Amino acid sequence: MSLEAIYEAVLSGDAGTTEAKVKAALEANTPPEDVLYKSCIPAMEEVGRLFEEGEKFVPEMLISARAMQAAMRLLKPLLLQADIKTLGKVVMGTVAGDLHDIGKNLVSMMLEGSGFEVIDLGTDVSPQRFVDAVREHQPQVIGMSALLTTTMPSMRATVEALKEAGLREGVRVMIGGAPITQDFADKIGADGFAPDASSATRRAKALVGTT
Repeated sequence: MSLEAIYEAVLSGDAGTTEAKVKAALEANTPPEDVLYKSCIPAMEEVGRLFEEGEKFVPEMLISARAMQAAMRLLKPLLLQADIKTLGKVVMGTVAGDLHDIGKNLVSMMLEGSGFEVIDLGTDVSPQRFVDAVREHQPQVIGMSALLTTTMPSMRATVEALKEAGLREGVRVMIGGAPITQDFADKIGADGFAPDASSATRRAKALVGTT
């Protein structure tokens, strides 16, 4: 069955097969939402579970996430056309002064693979750019990443900027990165902390009330 084949291709991280099987499924009039919710998302959930159990590692998560992206390139226009609801919008960015993006990119891909719409602002994102993105996109969640201890204060500054702009109450703030802890998240008033991409997806779902 084509949906099963797509699931297996995403799970194994085979982007070429994923793309071919998704094309074939769509040509056979399989609804795009079925491809997303019955194949792609379950496959990424399984990838996350295997990662948490130590059976998959970050490189393997990345290749599965890239296979998922190959599927999403075909599915996204059709899902938008059909007005299929996402779990919510997430604005993602690595904070001001920090140019590291591997972790952020993996979280973004995992979130998209779980049914979120992701607006990725890239790296070195100032508090004002986060504020502007919240105004423009009206996300349910913003995700901030930092790899350097010297850029961690930018997270606090962003939370403060959201408060000053009167936007803090309307958005959940999730933070992560190598030096970040739950204690730091509590101190700056963030709503959530995630130590890795798999738990970030689960945390985001909890923040928007889907789990």
